[in-house]
Amino acid sequence: MTPNLPKKLLRHLAVLAASVLFAVDAQAQDPELTQFYASPLYTNPAFAGTGNCGGRVVLNYRNQWPSLPGTFRTFVGSYDQHFDAIGGGVGLLAMRDVAGDGLLTTTAFSGIYSYQIDVSRKFTIRTAIQATFQQRTIDFSRLRFADQIEARRGFVNPTNEVLPNTSVSYPNFAAGFLGYTKNFFIGVAVHNLNEPNQSFFGNSDAGTTVPRRFTLHSGLMIPLEKVKRGREPDLAISPNFLLMVQEKFMQVNFGFYVHKGPLVAGLWFRQTAPNSDAMMVLLGFRHNQFKFGYSYDVTVSSARAAAPGSHEISAAIEWCSKKRPKKYRKLSCPDF
Repeated sequence: MTPNLPKKLLRHLAVLAASVLFAVDAQAQDPELTQFYASPLYTNPAFAGTGNCGGRVVLNYRNQWPSLPGTFRTFVGSYDQHFDAIGGGVGLLAMRDVAGDGLLTTTAFSGIYSYQIDVSRKFTIRTAIQATFQQRTIDFSRLRFADQIEARRGFVNPTNEVLPNTSVSYPNFAAGFLGYTKNFFIGVAVHNLNEPNQSFFGNSDAGTTVPRRFTLHSGLMIPLEKVKRGREPDLAISPNFLLMVQEKFMQVNFGFYVHKGPLVAGLWFRQTAPNSDAMMVLLGFRHNQFKFGYSYDVTVSSARAAAPGSHEISAAIEWCSKKRPKKYRKLSCPDF
């Protein structure tokens, strides 16, 4: 006899079933950020050491589809700085991704080194390597299984399911390349070089590895007024572009931001093959070495009814060294 379960309980079962499939069996993509231009080290490790005149700390927070139960939240923090003594920049990166209100969490800590090559007085190259310790954790105590259901009282019985490990840890590696002038840059990054195994069951079947993620990105700073030598334009537009491919997943982001004095506004479009995904709107401000931005993703795909949008916040602070690095080259990357 089939239990007559209430509709609310059935909805919870559907969400939990989807979470289990995602957490245990699916070959998921890496967490993504709308403001990729405002999280340089997460986008490409070769950005390490490209701050304006010294050290830089960046914080990012994304709340994806908050209207759905079990929302996805991503936190990213980074520090980077250039040092002449080692011929390049160093960076530290931390990331935490929370899915299903804490049901599945991914935590990563990375160290980055970028090597600077001065090709000419106006063109510089950086190559970088990134080493990461990563851990995924699943809270099986919050899962519900069919054998726990009692027809009248719901989930009251203990489960007889054989559960796997509650966490899995593994090393991960990435590499990046960046070429830039004062007003233009182009970069390539490859993440998950070793395609680590993320299975909670300890197997290496298809679908348990993290596939390589390839990123191509570029940006340009175009002053909209006459600029005195050595000074920043008060009014400028910065178009930028990102192409990301991971396994069968492909995404293209393109758009621009405009800044006038301390105020910043931007507009982007994200295409996730083969469907359109979202329009992204940015509002922000800059004051001395501090930057802040808020963006909202307006879903334009068929998922709009259930997931109309996502929120994202970024903040960055830079400080200038007392002695500027001799090999310092300013990178006008579109991080507003």
